[in-house]
Amino acid sequence: MGWLLALFETLLFIAAVPLLTGWIKFVKCRLQNRKAPSLLQPYRNLRKLFLKQPILPDTASWIFRAAPYVIFSSAVMAVVLVPLLAFDLPTARIADMIVLVGFLALGRTFQVLAGMDIGTAFGGMGSSREMTISSLAEPALLMAVFTLAMSAHTTNLYQAMLAIHDAGIVLRPSFAFALGGLMLVAVAETGRIPVDNPATHLELTMIHEAMILEYSGRWLALIEWASQIKLAIYGALIVNIFFPWGIAEDSSLSALGIGIAVIAFKLAVLSVLLTLSEALLAKMRIFRVQEYLSFAYLLTVLGMLSHIILEGAHVHH
Repeated sequence: MGWLLALFETLLFIAAVPLLTGWIKFVKCRLQNRKAPSLLQPYRNLRKLFLKQPILPDTASWIFRAAPYVIFSSAVMAVVLVPLLAFDLPTARIADMIVLVGFLALGRTFQVLAGMDIGTAFGGMGSSREMTISSLAEPALLMAVFTLAMSAHTTNLYQAMLAIHDAGIVLRPSFAFALGGLMLVAVAETGRIPVDNPATHLELTMIHEAMILEYSGRWLALIEWASQIKLAIYGALIVNIFFPWGIAEDSSLSALGIGIAVIAFKLAVLSVLLTLSEALLAKMRIFRVQEYLSFAYLLTVLGMLSHIILEGAHVHH
C-alpha cells in the first residue's frame, strides 16, 4: 500500500506540473492586463512536441541523444525524494537532502554537456553561464539544507519535516533566513526573472534556452517537462519544509484528499508571489547575478549562525 501511494503521489505530481506552469502564465497575463491562455496550454504544447519527429544535428554525439532522457529521469527521481502528500511512505528512507541536490546536479550536468556537444556558439555560451550560476547557487542551496538539518538533527527530508511539523508554529530566525536564501536560489535555478527570462529567445540574455536551442520534437518535450518539474520541486520544497501543515499523517483517503488540496493551494499562492516579483523586477545583467547569489548565500549563512547562536545556546542552557 505504501509503495502504491508513493507511486501515485509521484505520477500525480509529474502529471499536474504543466498545470502549475499554466497557472503561472495565467496570473502573469492577468497582472499585465493581457488575455491569458488556457490553463491547459502547457499540455497542448507538450503533446504537439511529443508528436513531432526530433531532428538530429550532424555534429551530435550520443550525449545529445541521451541528455533529454537523463534530464527527465533525474527530475523524476528528485520528485520521488520530495515529501508531497503524506509522511509515512517507504520512499522516506532514501529521501536525503544531499541526494536530492545530487539528482538536480546530474540533470544540469547533462544539459550543459548537451549544450556544448553540438559546438554552436549559443550552446557553449548558455552552458558556461549555467555552470557559473549553478556554482554560486549550489553552495547557498546546501547551506539552506544544512541549516534545516541542524534544526531537525537529520538530513532526511521526511524526518526534518516531521520535526518542524511536530514543533508547531515556532518563530525561528534561522528558518526565516534559510527560507529567504532558498527562494532566491530557486529563482536562479529554475531560470526565472531576474536571473533568466523563460519567455525570451534573445541571444544575449538567454541561459536555459541557449542550451536547448538545437533540440526539437519529443526530446525538447522531455526537457521542457523536466524544467517544469524542477520549478514545481523547488515550490514543493519551500511550501512543505517551511509550512508543513496539511500533509497527510496517515494514508486514509480523506487525509490524502486534504493533502492534495493543501499543497495545490500552497503552490498556487507561491506562484502568485513568483509572478508578482517577475512583474515588478527587470532582468538583471549577467554580471549582477553573482551579487544576487552571494546575497542568497549570505542569508543562508546567517541562518546557520543564528541557529548556532540562538537555538544552540538555548539547548545548551
